[in-house]
Amino acid sequence: MKLKVCGMKFTENILQVAELQPDYLGFIFYEKSKRNFEGIIPEFSNSIKKTGVFVNEYVEILISLVEEYRLDAIQLHGDESVEYIQELKRHFESSRELKVEENKTIKKQKNKHYISKSEVEIIKVFGIKDEFNFDVLKPYLEVVDFFLFDTKGKERGGNGTKFDWSVLEKYPFDKPFFLSGGIGLNDVEEVQKIMKSDLSIYALDVNSKFESKPGVKKIEALKEFKNNVITKEV
Repeated sequence: MKLKVCGMKFTENILQVAELQPDYLGFIFYEKSKRNFEGIIPEFSNSIKKTGVFVNEYVEILISLVEEYRLDAIQLHGDESVEYIQELKRHFESSRELKVEENKTIKKQKNKHYISKSEVEIIKVFGIKDEFNFDVLKPYLEVVDFFLFDTKGKERGGNGTKFDWSVLEKYPFDKPFFLSGGIGLNDVEEVQKIMKSDLSIYALDVNSKFESKPGVKKIEALKEFKNNVITKEV
C-alpha cells in the first residue's frame, strides 16, 4: 500500500514530511484552494513522486508547471474530459521525444524540456457521497493510470469528511485507485479492514485530518498513521 500526503505548502514542513518517506507528495496548483502552492519545491528523495493537483487547468499551463516543478504525477481534480487527458498525453509524448533528441547532443541540460524519469502518471479524481455510477469511469480506463475517489463536497478537495466506503464494494474494474477523503488517525481500524478486501486500492491519500492549519502537516500524527497502517501492512 502506497501513501500520498497532499496539500503541501511550506518548505520546512515539506522537508519534515519528506523525511517520513511517503510515496507521493501532493502540491495543489489551484488558486481557490487554501493550500494553493506557490514558490519553490525544496529538494527531497527522488523516490517520492512529486504530484501536481489541478482543477480544469489550461493544458499549456499544466504542461509548463510539470516542466517547471519536475512533476512525476498529475492529479486531475476537476471536470477534465477524456479528450483533455488525451491532449495532455500527446504533449507529454512529444516532450519526451524532444528530450531524447536533445540528449543525443547535449549530455545534461538541467530543466530543459523536462519530463519525469518515467512517464508522468495521470490520476483522475471522482467525488463520491452515498452512491456512485461506476459506468462513468469506463471512458477513462484506457487513458489514466489511477483513479482517486474522494468525498463529494462543497470544496474540490480537503473537505475533511469520509464518504460511505461500502459504495466501493461495487467497483467493477481492475484499474487501481487512491482512497481519499477525510482519512485520519481515528480511521486506522477501518482502513486496515478495507485494505484486506479484494478492492484494487493502490494508495491512501491523506490531507486535512493531519493538519494543524491548512498546508501544515502534523509530523507525529503522520508518523503514527504510517507505522500503524502502511508499515504494518508490509
